[in-house]
Amino acid sequence: MLKKFASDALGLSDIGKIIDPNDFDKTDADDYVRHEDEEKIYFLIKTKADEYCFTNLAFIHVDGENAVSSKRTLRRYPYSQYQISDVLLETAGRVDFDIEIKFTLGNQEFTIDVDKNQLEQLNDLYKALVYISEITQENKVMKKMGEQSLENAVTVLQNSRTHDTDLADQFKQMTEYGFSWLQSNYEQYHQKDFGDIFEKYINQ
Repeated sequence: MLKKFASDALGLSDIGKIIDPNDFDKTDADDYVRHEDEEKIYFLIKTKADEYCFTNLAFIHVDGENAVSSKRTLRRYPYSQYQISDVLLETAGRVDFDIEIKFTLGNQEFTIDVDKNQLEQLNDLYKALVYISEITQENKVMKKMGEQSLENAVTVLQNSRTHDTDLADQFKQMTEYGFSWLQSNYEQYHQKDFGDIFEKYINQ
């Protein structure tokens, strides 16, 4: 017990360990993964107090108050709702025990300290998160451009001198086309599953 308190006081309990995939099922986070929906854990970091779990669908944070408390708060951040940005990796200096990976999900900032001996594995996570952030940003831009183009087309149509009956028919066709376009491209520009990216970069 005294060792646990000392670990907290020194901040050593905040240094995380990357969990081997064979041990994912031994973690608390695994209980909250939607295996029924084919959700899969690709990367998991565990400290004395917290667990940081990266699945193909979401980031799951099992938030512990401290190393000696059994109280946990679960927070789930689906990638489709919380865009990843500002991904940063800080390597260790000579006297450091840890390395850091930092990122933002929506408006929530995260800093995770990891044992410096696991830098190679953390590099894989860094590359995956950077790529996901690039894809979601590009999709956001493309979706906005598509919506803006449809809005511009409707504006031009409304300002034309077309006969009222023709205008109504054309407006109906335009809105039906716009709805069809948004529906058909929704999944492409609102990606939910990033399993293929994690498969590509996570080499544990």
